[in-house]
Amino acid sequence: MTLVVDAAPLVALADRRDRFQSDVERLLRDEPGELVVPAPVTAEVDYLLGRRIGSDARRAFLHDLSTGRFTVACLDQEDHGTVVDLERRYADLDVGLADISVVVVAHRLGTRRIVTFDERHFRALRPLSGGRFTLLPLDG
Repeated sequence: MTLVVDAAPLVALADRRDRFQSDVERLLRDEPGELVVPAPVTAEVDYLLGRRIGSDARRAFLHDLSTGRFTVACLDQEDHGTVVDLERRYADLDVGLADISVVVVAHRLGTRRIVTFDERHFRALRPLSGGRFTLLPLDG
């Protein structure tokens, strides 16, 4: 099964002081399926790691990407059209490209499983195929 990963858990994974670090580490280590990070999320993680933890953490994340620990999912033109539609539909949430890319990539991959701490957005956002997202580790 595929798991789409949002930015905050990846930042927590790199921060030994984060209270969720071990939960995220265990979740990602034990996941039998593919770990997918949308391309806009990778840029957000790179920025946050550099600002909050430092360049060593940022470089370690880039190394994880280069070795295939995570699969990076890029958005195409059609996906960006869906982003625009979702931005309009959820304008009151002021979601932004990174979080909406999680929704779009999850749809493309046929999963509702997301690793995130962002309940505000992902409890309100709906999968494009209907239903609700399973937010891990919160729902697991």
